[in-house]
Amino acid sequence: MRSTALTLQPRGPLVLLALVVVGIVPLLITLGVAAPGTGRQAAMARSAAPPQPPVPAKQLVPVRGDAPPDGPVRPGEQVALRQLVVATDEKDVGLAAWRSVLDRIGTPYDVLLTREDPIDRDALVRDDGTGRYNAILLSNNTLTDASGSSSGVSRAEWDRLWEYERTHRVRQVSLDAASPDTLPCLRAESEEPVGERPVDVRLTAEGRKIFDYLAPDAVLPLSESYVYRSRPEAGCRAEPLLTLGTSVVGYVDPGADAGREELNVGFSVGPDETMSNLLGFGLVRWATRGVFLGEQRHWLNVDVDDWFLATQRGPTPESGPVPSYRVTGPEALALSREQRAFRARYPLVGDFRLNLAYNGSLLHPDAPATCDPDGSPDALTSYSLCLKDEFRWINHTLTHPQMKATPYERDYDEINDNLARAAAVGLPVPTTVLKTPEYSGLGVYADRPDTLDAPVDHGLEASNKDLLRAASDLGVDYVHGNMDFPSHRPSCFNCGIRHPLQRDVMVVPDWPTMVAFQATDPAEQVALYRDLATVPEDGPAVRADYRRTIDEQADVALEHLMSGSVYSHTLHQGNVRAYESGRSLTFDWLDALLARYSRYYDVPLRNVDWVTLAAYVDHRTRHFAELDHHEDAVWNRVTGAVTYTPRGDGSLFVTGVETRPATDADQRGPDEAERYGSDDVSRLGLTEGETVTLTARPR
Repeated sequence: MRSTALTLQPRGPLVLLALVVVGIVPLLITLGVAAPGTGRQAAMARSAAPPQPPVPAKQLVPVRGDAPPDGPVRPGEQVALRQLVVATDEKDVGLAAWRSVLDRIGTPYDVLLTREDPIDRDALVRDDGTGRYNAILLSNNTLTDASGSSSGVSRAEWDRLWEYERTHRVRQVSLDAASPDTLPCLRAESEEPVGERPVDVRLTAEGRKIFDYLAPDAVLPLSESYVYRSRPEAGCRAEPLLTLGTSVVGYVDPGADAGREELNVGFSVGPDETMSNLLGFGLVRWATRGVFLGEQRHWLNVDVDDWFLATQRGPTPESGPVPSYRVTGPEALALSREQRAFRARYPLVGDFRLNLAYNGSLLHPDAPATCDPDGSPDALTSYSLCLKDEFRWINHTLTHPQMKATPYERDYDEINDNLARAAAVGLPVPTTVLKTPEYSGLGVYADRPDTLDAPVDHGLEASNKDLLRAASDLGVDYVHGNMDFPSHRPSCFNCGIRHPLQRDVMVVPDWPTMVAFQATDPAEQVALYRDLATVPEDGPAVRADYRRTIDEQADVALEHLMSGSVYSHTLHQGNVRAYESGRSLTFDWLDALLARYSRYYDVPLRNVDWVTLAAYVDHRTRHFAELDHHEDAVWNRVTGAVTYTPRGDGSLFVTGVETRPATDADQRGPDEAERYGSDDVSRLGLTEGETVTLTARPR
């Protein structure tokens, strides 16, 4: 018997609400599954593990050196790799913006609220003379609140802060900056609010150097802000970075106050907004001279669920049989060709490959690996084996059951037998990664069993213990979660969650999409995305509305890419149907997404296998755990040495230190590094109490 699955999608106003909260995951109900089989099929269940996909070799590693000798610290010689955010109070919009940027990077920082705390020497310099901070980040350059009221910062406090910046060679960045009195050659032109309709901010030649990860001709949309326009006079030392029309709205003052360096952004920025996503990393990188704990890269990973299954197609009929759909072999070939064409159109995606989350109950063991399968018992199996290296593969269980309360033996067989079927035909599948059907078994389920009620998040503590134990016994290290569910959302950016009931298993969440599970063509996508009664029946209008559904979902996903989120986006097998030559919903959405990304960015999107993705998430989780110890890396400006003594075993990401080519021995070592854009991003393996010494490469 073939496997058929049904998904219920919200419609009408609920869909629009879902866009705001990044989608509501469809409830997938399996109606039927194939029997495990007999003979050769039964023997497959206990065969060896499938071939493991290769993990990319390390290309670079950070250069570790000897610990520098102890000695007295001269004034200004050393600074901690920690940032200081200065704001008026907790309601300060600039404070929220800085927090969102710094939390995404994963760099340590402190907050000084001027209404509560003085700016004194003890707040800035340690007893041994080491500067506490490598960057000063202001919510605005006058430290006034939204009403324009003074924060009460005295002239002596400003002088103290600026003296610290001069002595320790620490740069300052201000958001929402008016033209300062200290730079009279930068004449104020006007100030005004910007509403919902964006205005176009552009990079100058100097701006393109600082924000070199952005496309040189990028047009940066600014909305819901307040702008200060300025005009530099001839010979003014201000170096314009950002312009709005003929006005300057961002600049560097390289000689502020005899030796200080300031960067001022002449408009307000809110947390997690497009402009903070675009500029935030560059502002922090400039302020720190490119040497800081943490990192930011951009990622694109996409899962296509339920490969080999037949699933519902189109809206649910009021009566009669439920129509189903299963990808055909030729459509699998067409998908691989679309993927190749996508890579050719958008070089920033590199060797992008889809992840196919497969259910092996309908995988035919006798099908030959060919893309010309005359006489094959199952064309999809033949084409999939022919194209197996064009995609990546994920264990999605054998028959796609609901796993809320399945017993241990069933859970074990679903995971193991799916791997065994892959092994029998040579399909490369990592054994350490599991995607349960509809993320079931992880504490999210309908309160009333056997109904079509929406799932409720009961928390990870309500997970299926038998499922977790079976997964652990079979060597699963990572299970997919869902960012729509609060209990699956990690507490730190790009992190995972050690499952509270099975600590050796980590939950790594995905991003759902509102490309409808049942949709195989534009008309079905429109019908499932909007209230069907509001969609005109004529073709052009349907296509126009379809374009909006794809564009809206591309806008949602773009925010994820811009923020640096590593998590994969989820689609389904019906979405890859070739509804016309060279066209599928999957690549219509991806094309819309990359057209947007390419307008803004000039750095590649990392597309990695799921083992590498999950390991990165694991290391990011350990990185934040190490930051929780509140230890500081210290940078000696004279020798260039960066030293850090960890409080535990774990990982630490560092940007801006020297690297070298990796050797064979390094492949088994704890460290790795990457040249991403113009940044050297390193990850250190830490051993408690063992000091690590690196060499800074400031920008």
